[in-house]
Amino acid sequence: MTYCVGMCLKDGLVMLSDSRTSAGVDNIATFRKMTVWERPGERLLVLLSAGYLGVTQTIVNHLEAGLEPDARKLTDVPSMFHAAQLVGEAIRLVYRIHGKALEEMNAASFNVSFLLGGQIKGDEHRLFEIYAAGNFIQASDRTPFLQIGEHKYGKPILDRALGWETDLRAAAKLALVSMDSTLRSNLSVGLPLDLLVYRRDAFTPEIRRTIDGDDPYFRTIRDGWSRSLREAHQRLPDVPW
Repeated sequence: MTYCVGMCLKDGLVMLSDSRTSAGVDNIATFRKMTVWERPGERLLVLLSAGYLGVTQTIVNHLEAGLEPDARKLTDVPSMFHAAQLVGEAIRLVYRIHGKALEEMNAASFNVSFLLGGQIKGDEHRLFEIYAAGNFIQASDRTPFLQIGEHKYGKPILDRALGWETDLRAAAKLALVSMDSTLRSNLSVGLPLDLLVYRRDAFTPEIRRTIDGDDPYFRTIRDGWSRSLREAHQRLPDVPW
């Protein structure tokens, strides 16, 4: 399992992923689930993945190598919509190659999902959630964040506090609080984290950071959020019956 969250806000994008993967309680490993394609001054694309690692890595490898028949890559598509379409094509391609064999061997279900965020020159910054069938939805000013993986623990925080106008640095803080709530409630999500903050029209990350358990800022977030929750609970009035 994993947890990834993407935010598409007025000023840019925030993308955050964990790195834990497991094949049982005694087989835990860490793999980066964020892939970045950057062409300074022209485009930046960020792909977050959730699902069976052997499938998601194969899909990313096809995107890196280029899809036949014309070796199309994310570094060449003309718009973010075309980028989302290409990821969907890569998912369907890998399903045609491996899906039936996986199902017959009962090795794993073809249950993958992706978040694709970024900006290509001449296009707005955009964020998509792409499903196992290759279809996708887009974030909007009314729905400024999308999640994949183990999302239920982190969603209430974002529902209450995040909006289209939220400052990017404040949004990154909310993303980390959302991740911390998930880390505390689900052992299948784990450190280190990969964080990327992108400001609109910059075509290069403003922040790109790997965060482990010793990161002093993340420790401050974790401790401060827990303390604030306890204090807020104490300030609420007692039940009157």
